Amino acid sequence: MSGIDPTPADLFDSPDLNLADADLRYLPAWLDRATADHWLERLVSETPWQQPEVVLYGRRHPVPRLTAWYGDTDARYRYSGMTHQPLPWTPLLAEIRQRLVEMLGCPLNGALLNYYRDGQDSMGWHSDGERELGDEPLVVSLSLGGERRFDLRRKGHNRIEHSLTLAHGSLLVMGGQTQHHWQHQVAKTRKPCAPRLNLTFRLIRAPL
Repeated sequence: MSGIDPTPADLFDSPDLNLADADLRYLPAWLDRATADHWLERLVSETPWQQPEVVLYGRRHPVPRLTAWYGDTDARYRYSGMTHQPLPWTPLLAEIRQRLVEMLGCPLNGALLNYYRDGQDSMGWHSDGERELGDEPLVVSLSLGGERRFDLRRKGHNRIEHSLTLAHGSLLVMGGQTQHHWQHQVAKTRKPCAPRLNLTFRLIRAPL
């Protein structure tokens, strides 16, 4: 993965993630169950959740999930038409970040938390290609709680090319040219599912 020191070949279980023009690694059991449960409980209760609104066709709509942005003091992040000022790292988030930095050999200075309360909370098709993420955006995604399906499609196409079930305690790393060529989503579902917390650690290369 561009910009990341080599990691042991057997660290990531990603035989089905060899997509053209993408650099994806998936570790289905990065955390043991007890740690994942503990982190989920603490993060859900400690986070000052917000539900931002976006403007579509002149009307304001709440995003279908709860969010929070944490980071270094200069790690301002603009997406969905809004500039987000970082909350200071909590001790737990700082610990998680340090573990990821040591494993990947790459700095991370921000984390977007998304809380999906049920199957009707979702994330629409998008790429994490904001200018401040640089030419090869690095997004390190930790999933806690209920399993949800993560879909990938080529930019300019409507067909889902690959889907991955993100497990409790799993880690998905997206780097290289992935965001230039691919979009991803977490679609709504009518299937019963437990609440899910997703932490996406990022490297803001060009602060606003």
